[in-house]
Amino acid sequence: MDIHWKQEYTGDMEVRQRDGVTYLSYPRLERESAIVHGFSTRLGGVSEGCLGSMNLSFSRGDNPENVLENYRRISRAIGFPVESIVTSDQTHTTNVRQVGKEDCGCGVLTPRTFHDIDGLITDEPGVTLATFYADCVPLYFYDPIHRAIGLSHSGWRGTVGNIAKVTVEAMQKVYHTDPADLIAAIGPSICQDCYEVSEDVIEEFRQAYLETIHTKLFYRKPNGKYQLNLWEACHQNFLTSGIREENILTPNLCTCCNPDFLYSHRASHANEETSQPSWDYDKERTIYIQKHCVRSNNHYYNGKLSCYTVFLCTNIM
Repeated sequence: MDIHWKQEYTGDMEVRQRDGVTYLSYPRLERESAIVHGFSTRLGGVSEGCLGSMNLSFSRGDNPENVLENYRRISRAIGFPVESIVTSDQTHTTNVRQVGKEDCGCGVLTPRTFHDIDGLITDEPGVTLATFYADCVPLYFYDPIHRAIGLSHSGWRGTVGNIAKVTVEAMQKVYHTDPADLIAAIGPSICQDCYEVSEDVIEEFRQAYLETIHTKLFYRKPNGKYQLNLWEACHQNFLTSGIREENILTPNLCTCCNPDFLYSHRASHANEETSQPSWDYDKERTIYIQKHCVRSNNHYYNGKLSCYTVFLCTNIM
């Protein structure tokens, strides 16, 4: 499979394969003996059709046994037990929750005991954090001094709300983390070339960021819409949180440019109104799979469904 890397960016991720499962990894983090981590792709699972194949969402109409088998496969490939996973319940908030051994299995083997959580932190060995993405930005935090980790989901709302800073502040409060010690990463997500938004979204970014960096974040097109750079916005959020430039790992891989390799909501829902946050999802709506088409409320999505890629990380020491 051809992977379309963004050549204008210096990326820090590499492709890994193990036991038939393809995932992404940061070589710098692989050198940290206290943790294991990985970012799932679409490859190596058992889900079929528009869900194929490494679907890790139970809410997309897939056979639950297929989803669970996918979790087993990605867990074996990266190197942690499926029983150790704790999943987020993402609703585009800036809520961050500390989790521990008592939460293991939540969202995979047992129902979640919490809701409206877009970021997770822990310092307990054997706890695997999992957050979900289909274009939004994965944020990763590792404190090698206190051996604490964090994962946060940063859509445009979470980015404007600076969930990066909220996560760092939570780690400071709970684990006494010094932001200067953190290794932070921005994961694969939608690039600026693919991310068209409307004036109302840009106004939020104008209010949240200094005018001196606006040209780095967005530009206006003749049609009145804008192209927004979430990667740079999250990079700025890391810096303002006290994370050092040399400790920030960046992507050069866009989900929307690679819809056969990574799940992308925008690539799958190209006909939706882009002035709306296209990955907003009503958890109560029903999704049907009918003859390779997906119907959600009154929309048909041409046989493609926005499943999720998952970022997973665990403390092992």
